Amino acid sequence: MTETREQSKEKQRQEPCRVCDSFKSWRRHKTKDHGGIAATAASATSATLSSATLVDDECPADSQTLGRATWTFLHTMAAYYPERADAQQQATMRTLLTSFSQFYPCGRCAAHLREEMTVHPPAVATRTELSQWMCRTHNTVNVMLGKPQFDCKRVDERWRDGPSDGRCSWAQDVE
Repeated sequence: MTETREQSKEKQRQEPCRVCDSFKSWRRHKTKDHGGIAATAASATSATLSSATLVDDECPADSQTLGRATWTFLHTMAAYYPERADAQQQATMRTLLTSFSQFYPCGRCAAHLREEMTVHPPAVATRTELSQWMCRTHNTVNVMLGKPQFDCKRVDERWRDGPSDGRCSWAQDVE
C-alpha cells in the first residue's frame, strides 16, 4: 500500500527526527520509548549536559546544530553573491534555494521554507537584495521559535565585513 501525502505528514510528526528536534528532546523520546539502559544513560547524560554544552562532534547534527550551520552557510553565501547577478546567476540561485527547500533534512523546516518562498520569492538580482531576503526569512523563523530578530541593517557586518572594531579581522602585521 502506498502512503498518502497526509499519512506521510502524520508519520513525520510522530516519529523522532534528530535534525527536526533538539538533542534534549530527541534524547527524551529515545528514553521514553526504550527505557532500561537507554534511560540510565539518558539520565546520566542529561545530568552532565547543559543547554550551552555542544553535542559531541562525532554525533549526527540535531536541529539546533544543523540550523546554526545552515544559516551560517546561507547568510555567507548571500554575503558573497555577485553585486549584480546576471540572468544565469539569478536562475542558479533560485534553483539552489528551491532544491535546498526540497532536500533539507528537517521536513517541517523544508516545508516552511517552501511556503515562505511562495509568499515571498527570493530576491536574487543583487547581493544586497539576497542578503536582505535571507535576513527577513531567518527573522520569520526566529519569530516562530520565540527568538529575537536580527537587525537586517547589520547583515554585512555580521556575515561579510565583521565588526568595525576589527576583532574579526584576519589582517596581521607581518614583519
